[in-house]
Amino acid sequence: MKFNIRRYTILRHREYLTPYAPQPLNKIEFMKKALITGITGQDGSYLAEFLLAKGYEVHGIIRRSSTFNTQRIDHFYQDSHIMGVRLFLHYGDLSDATRLTKLLYEVRPDEVYHLGGQSQVRVSFDMPEYTSEVTGIGTIRVLDAVRDAGIGHSVRFFHAASGEMFGDCSGVPQDENTPVHPRSPYACAKAYACWITRNYREAFGMHASNGIMFNHESPRRGPTFVTRKITMAAARIKLGLQSELFLGNMDARRDWGFAGDYVDAMWRILQQDNPDDYVIATGESHSVREFCEEAFGLLDMDWREFVRHDPRYERPAEVDHLLGNPAKAEKTLGWKNTVGFKELVRMMVESDLAEARAQRIVLEQA
Repeated sequence: MKFNIRRYTILRHREYLTPYAPQPLNKIEFMKKALITGITGQDGSYLAEFLLAKGYEVHGIIRRSSTFNTQRIDHFYQDSHIMGVRLFLHYGDLSDATRLTKLLYEVRPDEVYHLGGQSQVRVSFDMPEYTSEVTGIGTIRVLDAVRDAGIGHSVRFFHAASGEMFGDCSGVPQDENTPVHPRSPYACAKAYACWITRNYREAFGMHASNGIMFNHESPRRGPTFVTRKITMAAARIKLGLQSELFLGNMDARRDWGFAGDYVDAMWRILQQDNPDDYVIATGESHSVREFCEEAFGLLDMDWREFVRHDPRYERPAEVDHLLGNPAKAEKTLGWKNTVGFKELVRMMVESDLAEARAQRIVLEQA
């Protein structure tokens, strides 16, 4: 029988891709409706799964493409023709205000989770205009679409802001009152999106909130992000599929949490009676060097033998240290991260090791 790498990849992620226990539908008195932008991304996929487990009807916006990009939701997506399905995908784009308004009018969700955008910081220096257009202006398009669809006073709106907004600030740790000093086009776009969300809350009385999300990772993280680059490379080097890894700034420190924990915080924010902004973080930071040491160490390797420096991965304007203070979220929302740094790295390494083994099997069969 021919080895099916796609099916194997979906099944081997089962432990990490299904962390939420479904709630029986007969226990649900009222089925809420949620609309998610960026549903096929890391956060969107975890959030969709989380909301489905809580009994929501979930609608997601996906961009039209000649190739499928739904692998993060394949394990729980069902054809919309099946009776009782509660997940629906719609074509749309954050650059198309007309389409967004039409979708909001047709779906009429109770909650909107705006997670979509160009989120790769280094890439934003190469594509500043696109990043600003989609990540920044895209947010006001969604906010206006909510109002134009006539649901501005009934819907609850969540925007995923970013700890990158704080940039080169003087205060560590950073909280909701720390002044922002963005150091990349991405961070500038997120700062605009955060402030326009606050403005619509104050100007139009919308239930619009920001979750200021510090770095959060998982086995679903995109392969161009530094954490996933490290765990993928460690696994592939261990199995002889790769010989070295090139990275940029090894001294940058980040507050890394688990994406599955952070979508819980998103949901809790929209369950509050009053809209507000919250820092979502672990309150603990580690360097890229420490991440390498932990990931390679789990596979009994010394990262220094394999990691090389490449100045092309350096940012034109670096952010040295991001560390969030989640005290407000812990007190008001009752939220706290559950996955520590070492467990997060282990989770990602084990997942990438399984994927690397599957790739090796395919190569051996060939």
